[in-house]
Amino acid sequence: MDAIAGMAPHAELANSEGAARGHTLRLRFISAAVLLPLAFGAAWLGGVWWVILVAVFAGAMAWEWSRIVTSNRSSAAAAIIAAAGAVELTHLGSATFALMVLALGAGLATVMARGERLGWQALGVFYVGLPSLAIVWIRDEPDGLAVLAWMLALVIAVDTGAYVAGRSIGGPKLAPRISPKKTWAGLAGGIIAALLIGAIWSFLLDLPHALPLILISGVLAVVEQAGDLAESAFKRRFGVKDSSQLIPGHGGVLDRVDGLLAVSFVVGTAGWLLGGLSGWMR
Repeated sequence: MDAIAGMAPHAELANSEGAARGHTLRLRFISAAVLLPLAFGAAWLGGVWWVILVAVFAGAMAWEWSRIVTSNRSSAAAAIIAAAGAVELTHLGSATFALMVLALGAGLATVMARGERLGWQALGVFYVGLPSLAIVWIRDEPDGLAVLAWMLALVIAVDTGAYVAGRSIGGPKLAPRISPKKTWAGLAGGIIAALLIGAIWSFLLDLPHALPLILISGVLAVVEQAGDLAESAFKRRFGVKDSSQLIPGHGGVLDRVDGLLAVSFVVGTAGWLLGGLSGWMR
């Protein structure tokens, strides 16, 4: 009888944990059902709709970063305004002015933080702002919609492939001090998923040479996972689990788009250095 009585609390604990997981999964599904159509719809429409969405997300990410590194509201406001405002300037064709606004915002945010964790606020403005500018610029390019759709599909595929491979295969940890759940098998799964996306996009667009896009997709899988690890390292540095609770069941905006930030920055920078994205999807 004592053994049976002792098992009861464990059973109740297991039931409560199962209920909590079920509740979290429902929240994650509802959030995804709302946000994914919104994101893909804005990406499809482009123009002001995409700019508004990116500006809102950039402002939210700047707020999340600020709440982690400083308690100064004026510093947070400077970071938010700089990130969101620079996005609009990029769409208006003033990329140089947008970079100046980011730099000014980073400086103001740092000064207003009054030495509290000096440098982290400035880093946050650029960490959020530069990829946000890049993804707006990408959509505004002649082949922008095709490139953006490929990027979004790639990020989703890499995250899914890494999760499935990591959970089913397991094995050695990729970066145990930063993200204990990530494995080398997960990284391999993400790369394979990215290669498949590159092949699928090459077929859908009837590209004359599929190999370049396939190989680029594989490289960007590593970039995506590096972006995920960078955000995990940032949160671990400041002892937080989630960047916020803005997205029910998912945590914060930074938690959801960390890989996309890295991919957007790399693709945008490469496109800028090469003089545009023309030819990427042709």
